[in-house]
Amino acid sequence: MPIGTPFQKKIWRLLSEIRMGETRSYTDIAIQYENSKAVRALGAAIKKNSIMIFIPCHKVIGSNGSMVEYLGGLLNKI
Repeated sequence: MPIGTPFQKKIWRLLSEIRMGETRSYTDIAIQYENSKAVRALGAAIKKNSIMIFIPCHKVIGSNGSMVEYLGGLLNKI
């Protein structure tokens, strides 16, 4: 696990639980974190993920099912 705040580490742990072939929305993850209002904060935590290959932030989509930008670039997310 990369170095980060306890909040960031918790979000990265939740991302790590997303299985191959699955996606989650930012809202899904906020609800899983048990704070549905934490969407922006978890987006900031996801952006700080320094090991995208191991912590799958590319599997996070918008709440309407749309592809949203991520640190690796939208084209790499597809």
